Amino acid sequence: MKRMSILYISGKYSSSDNLHGVEQNVLTASKYALEAWEKGWAAICPHKNTQGFQHTDLPWEVWMAGDLAFIDRMSPAEGDALFMLPDWEQSKGAVLERAYGENKGLKIYYAENGMPEVV
Repeated sequence: MKRMSILYISGKYSSSDNLHGVEQNVLTASKYALEAWEKGWAAICPHKNTQGFQHTDLPWEVWMAGDLAFIDRMSPAEGDALFMLPDWEQSKGAVLERAYGENKGLKIYYAENGMPEVV
């Protein structure tokens, strides 16, 4: 079976509205992740991976270390890429993920340009 290219979904998770705002951010990420799967990507959606965990005492750094571990295992040579959600610039985590992915040589796509086809 051919290896699928990975598309990491990056954007806001946290919100000043810790219930409804986070829920809306997860729904937005989920919508784009499903579209990525429909386009042939293997989508990694950290929003869905940690949904509801904002009520724990774990520090932000734990979540970011985990997210960067996923990105670290991605390969530009295999066509893996990042997909930046709307308003990603408002998230310090998404800004960090984008910089990390770009430094690794991953292609970066943006929601305002639509969901990319797998290359």
